[in-house]
Amino acid sequence: MAKDLKLGLQLGYWGAAPPDDFVGTAQLAESLGFDSIWTAEAWGSDAFTPLAWIGAHTERVKLGTAVVQLSGRAPTSTAMHVLTLDHLTGGRVILGLGVSGPQVVEGWYGRPFSKPLARTREYVDIIRQVLRREGPVTSDGPHYPLPYTGEGSWGLGKPLKPITHPLRADVPIFLGAEGPKNVTMTAEIADGWLPLYYSPYRQEVYADQLAGAKPGFQINAGVMVSITDDVQAGLMPMKATLGFYIGGMGAKKKNFHMELMSRMGFEAEAHQIQDLFFEGKRAEAAAAVPDEFADEISLVGPVERIRDRLAAWRETPVTTLLLMNRDRPTLETMAELVAS
Repeated sequence: MAKDLKLGLQLGYWGAAPPDDFVGTAQLAESLGFDSIWTAEAWGSDAFTPLAWIGAHTERVKLGTAVVQLSGRAPTSTAMHVLTLDHLTGGRVILGLGVSGPQVVEGWYGRPFSKPLARTREYVDIIRQVLRREGPVTSDGPHYPLPYTGEGSWGLGKPLKPITHPLRADVPIFLGAEGPKNVTMTAEIADGWLPLYYSPYRQEVYADQLAGAKPGFQINAGVMVSITDDVQAGLMPMKATLGFYIGGMGAKKKNFHMELMSRMGFEAEAHQIQDLFFEGKRAEAAAAVPDEFADEISLVGPVERIRDRLAAWRETPVTTLLLMNRDRPTLETMAELVAS
């Protein structure tokens, strides 16, 4: 049965400088009835600070991180950020978490990337302990032991519970997950999922992994929108992004984005994109992205075409479309289309 969709605004992470008037864009989204606004981080701007700034200039819209990188902070530190921001914004926070990839984790944070699923499970458990504040926080897991008693320990650590009482014990936790085991775990332990690529025409790719999701589980899928009469030209920005992520956001032998595209039915094309990118042929890598793939995971074309393709999204488990656009006409048009 077709269902209603919600809209979110994905502001992402900053480039060389903060984007112009991102607060104004967030305020516009709120005025148009968007359900949520999201920020991200890579190896530049962080996710929490812009969200706090946005929260101070908005009133009701939910505020999500998509995503906070696990290796950048201890789980108790992330929980402190969450409970602080949740108080400041009157209970509007959604915590989106992700493991990132080995290039960032080991190259930027100087931490090992091993056991990402086990680390995620421990991390989420500790955050939930902090937010429930039922007692001192402890963890006997190997990745985030609390209290710490390993090498270099003075043996003086003691379990603690947060001084500040969290506003909500049940702040929603979403996970950014790509691999089948990671998505399966997300459906088990999280309140929502932030897929990187989702095609409403290939729901079978994730069907088994999502089978164990509890009632109320949310799926927020990122979608790039281009309203244009020239579909092929409108796909080019998406193809450029895909060429970069599938070709270069990972090592030659381990690229989660390339592996995901392969699982979605474009294995030969994914390898070709990666080969071209590593040969320094970035334009050719982008051009090698199949129009079909880019089209399925975005919304491109005249208004009527986008309206028709929204019908396919309404037949999926996806609950929110996170628009990766900032221009006013596109946001206004999408608000009208989703409401109609």
